[in-house]
Amino acid sequence: MQQHEPMLCTPNLEDAINYTPLVVKPETTLVDVIAHMSQMPFSSCTMASVSPLTATTHATNTIRPTCALIVREQEIVGILTERDIVRFAAMGMDCNHVSAADVMAHPVKTLSLEDFKDIFAVMFLFRRYRIRHLPIVDAQNQLIGVAEPASLRKVLKPANLLKLRRVSEVMSSDVIHAPPTCPVLNLAQLMAEHRVSCVVIVEPAPDDGLRPIGIVTERDIVQFQSMQFNLSTITADEVMSSPLFLLDPGDSLWSAHQEMQQRRVRRLVVSWNWGQDLGIVTQTSLLKVFDPLEMYGIIETLQQTIQQLESEKEAYWRQHQADIS
Repeated sequence: MQQHEPMLCTPNLEDAINYTPLVVKPETTLVDVIAHMSQMPFSSCTMASVSPLTATTHATNTIRPTCALIVREQEIVGILTERDIVRFAAMGMDCNHVSAADVMAHPVKTLSLEDFKDIFAVMFLFRRYRIRHLPIVDAQNQLIGVAEPASLRKVLKPANLLKLRRVSEVMSSDVIHAPPTCPVLNLAQLMAEHRVSCVVIVEPAPDDGLRPIGIVTERDIVQFQSMQFNLSTITADEVMSSPLFLLDPGDSLWSAHQEMQQRRVRRLVVSWNWGQDLGIVTQTSLLKVFDPLEMYGIIETLQQTIQQLESEKEAYWRQHQADIS
């Protein structure tokens, strides 16, 4: 990391668009949607397609899809996300006899490419509508691609700003946890009930604490569904991601950002007080530092620090002059 990197520079938000999202027809069965969402990497879907120009120009932008857009005659009519798949899994739904149109969320909030310029406005939409996927459309309301918190984070230049903030400032302490023997179906039900993206797997630790030993995420549930696992017969310890890399609340958000990049994960577990307290930091958490109100708070803190330093400097020189005279 270069020392002279600016604290903030204007990002090119168009680089945050996934130009090859998963696009399916309304009659596509849910089991087929799940199968396509489980692919890695993913570049395009033969069931439907986005603009040939954008698909060709950005063919190298291959990522695993976290949502499916349901399109009828070039019109976006619905969306299915990993969270939706978890909810269906928790209900024990037969995905072979359900179509995308039967279970899709609609209407879909979209944003025109012309208005996709202001990072703060985009994050406002994510927060206001409680969404994690924002389809970007052209002037004719035709799909161009999808923006997500993860893709926005990649185009920002947050090094110095993230170094100023600590994990404790943005982490969620509302952590849902379960024992290793918990059936995966119960984990899916916990995610659906509490509207969370993961369940931390814990075991008892000394002094009534909990030792995090693994994690099961929405993405895992989608994978299990695609492989047609019987979620009621497999347990957390059989499928959880382990061992865990644990953050401390005092770690910088830059450290969290780097670990997510290196480990290719979307969330990290925070543990302190010998496991008696747990937290979660997600990619969405990291974007909070770019919230206008958050940034105003940072600026105010920096201004107060500068004023304090100036006062201390002035007091020092007055004392120094008094000592000389």
